[in-house]
Amino acid sequence: MLYPLKFDPILKERLWGGTKLKDVLGKPIESGITGESWELSGVEGDISVVSEGSLKGISLVELIQEQGTDLLGKSVVDRFGMEFPILIKFIDAKKDLSIQLHPNDTLAKERHDCFGKTEMWYIMDADPGSQLIVGFNKDVEKEEYAKSLENDTLLDLLNYEEVAEGDTFFINTGKIHAIGAGVLLAEIQQTSDVTYRVFDFNRRDSKGKLRELHTELALDAIDYKKKDDYKVNYTKKVDEVNTMVDCPYFKTDFLELTYSMKLDLSERDSFTIFMCVKGMAEVRNDFGSTLISKGETILLPALSTFVEIDTQGARLLEVTI
Repeated sequence: MLYPLKFDPILKERLWGGTKLKDVLGKPIESGITGESWELSGVEGDISVVSEGSLKGISLVELIQEQGTDLLGKSVVDRFGMEFPILIKFIDAKKDLSIQLHPNDTLAKERHDCFGKTEMWYIMDADPGSQLIVGFNKDVEKEEYAKSLENDTLLDLLNYEEVAEGDTFFINTGKIHAIGAGVLLAEIQQTSDVTYRVFDFNRRDSKGKLRELHTELALDAIDYKKKDDYKVNYTKKVDEVNTMVDCPYFKTDFLELTYSMKLDLSERDSFTIFMCVKGMAEVRNDFGSTLISKGETILLPALSTFVEIDTQGARLLEVTI
């Protein structure tokens, strides 16, 4: 039976990582530079594995092979095949991440035989003054951008956004961006690990080497226009479903709950993901229940006809296709 499924976190050490994934979210990390916890992943080489219940030890790929449309939903399989189309992460930036962007589906398919990477961020915690880089601060010509790399003046062209808990950002493909130091966030994205790094503050890795840049690949992938389409304005009505982002690749809702809520999923031809970003709740579907607390993620199969969330105070992100 496809009860609400939890998965072992896949922890990633990063040059810019810290300890908030342990200190704030309770992840089992030992290093002081853990930057990412991949909560739900179908990326080759980093496949999530069920952490509890009768299916413990079964990988997400095996579940999909065995359960197919019962797990994913027919409409999801029709669009994406038998691959999990969403990658869910928590990210802790103790230091600034590199300035980067992601190609669209067409370029990613042509160059890397994979999907592009549209993503969104929900800020869970931010040190005072923490910032994101999102897009340019004016329309930029390709030649001007290339010259700024040569002259080490790229930072002068970028848009900076100070952030606080609850702020949400939608990062479409081609948009230059970076997570700044002091930010802990939840990330929802297409299943893709293709990143074009264009500037890394001249930092060196643990072996003393400069990290690889993708200057030429990025030139034709960047959106050079200044656009104010990144900050998500959404309602935060308590004990209601508040839509944050609804794009072709995922739909994310915000739930601030103070008591039990039951949702009808019988017409939803998709799996459902819940990320807990505050508090704790018990989540039940047709086949069982599990507790979810801050920093945890669960997957409900498309076969679910309902979900009941019992809590005295929890904040959840609900993700579907």
